[in-house]
Amino acid sequence: MIIGVPKETYPGEHRVALIPASIPSLQKAELEVMVESNAGADAGYPDSVFTEKGAKIASSRAQLFEAADVVVQLRLLGANPEQGQTDLTHLRQGQILVGMAEALSSPESVKELANKGVTTFAMELIPRITRAQSMDVLSSMGTVAGYKAVLLAADSLPKMFPMLMTAAGTVAPAKVLIIGAGVAGLQAISMARRLGAAVEAYDIRPAVKEQILSLGAKFVELPLETTEAEDKGGYAKAQDESFYQRQRGLLARVIASSDVVISTAAVPGKKAPILITAEMVSSMTPGSVIVDLAAERGGNCELTKPNHSIVAHGVTIHGPENLAGTVPYHASQMYAKNISTFLLHLIKKGEIKIDLEDEITKETLLTRDGDVVHPSIREALSLPAKG
Repeated sequence: MIIGVPKETYPGEHRVALIPASIPSLQKAELEVMVESNAGADAGYPDSVFTEKGAKIASSRAQLFEAADVVVQLRLLGANPEQGQTDLTHLRQGQILVGMAEALSSPESVKELANKGVTTFAMELIPRITRAQSMDVLSSMGTVAGYKAVLLAADSLPKMFPMLMTAAGTVAPAKVLIIGAGVAGLQAISMARRLGAAVEAYDIRPAVKEQILSLGAKFVELPLETTEAEDKGGYAKAQDESFYQRQRGLLARVIASSDVVISTAAVPGKKAPILITAEMVSSMTPGSVIVDLAAERGGNCELTKPNHSIVAHGVTIHGPENLAGTVPYHASQMYAKNISTFLLHLIKKGEIKIDLEDEITKETLLTRDGDVVHPSIREALSLPAKG
């Protein structure tokens, strides 16, 4: 069985789905690896290193798709809607695709893949259970994004992060507020603390308070009541607009006193909630910085322009859409570990075995035998539930 690794075609995407160090473990499972020429070059993995580990290099994209039984990517069609259309012509019935599909946000793309007769697995739907931790791409990429968000903020802020005692006087530490304490938020807390900032953090889920405190940050207490703050996967659940109005009112004071706000609040498959209004931005001290990690889903800040950095009311607002992709070497290393572990989970004696009794397989399987099989995607497409 041949695992194919094409070069990513999404604009600005420099990561690669597998790295040379991943190959030996796949070879032990009786798999061959074929890589499109220069697929890993932008991430720091040249073809020569792949061949040293035993991979074959495909001279063209068409050759790779023709030879590969399983194609592994960062971005499948839903996460690469324009350039990804070209790959549809290369797909064949029975071929297996594995990658991030943005399935909940783009159910129509899942239907297109089903029409090609391919079997598709969405890595972003890996369940958050103990035995799937090493496959969790959202946590891996969130770790990278949280780290880079703090560096981006520090580079933009006209202040230094740490408190310094100098002969020229004392420099007060920068005040950093992290909104959302998922993986990206917790990494941002840790990084901001390492740089010496005074860090506060807020999350709708009271259960994360202990984690925030353990990293040396102050937990922002807001007197808000909600019956269900998180779903079964541990993600924050969407709330109604009246809740968000109360939340914004209580957050306004904390935001106004912050030098940096890093927002990470996102709900899978839904538009990100607006937590920072234009009025709240205007209350911040000129020179302050907002890094909106929810920009790809519309943004937590009302003024965010996805994939752009702007200045409004003297405040710099960054709306990066692919921050993990700006650290492609290590982001690729982490993603490759996730995806190779997932492949080894599926493969028995050199062949893919689809066990629908297995939670990991069942939760990530999108299409099979020309049909959309994932219940949530079928519902989004108004298709009847499968018996």
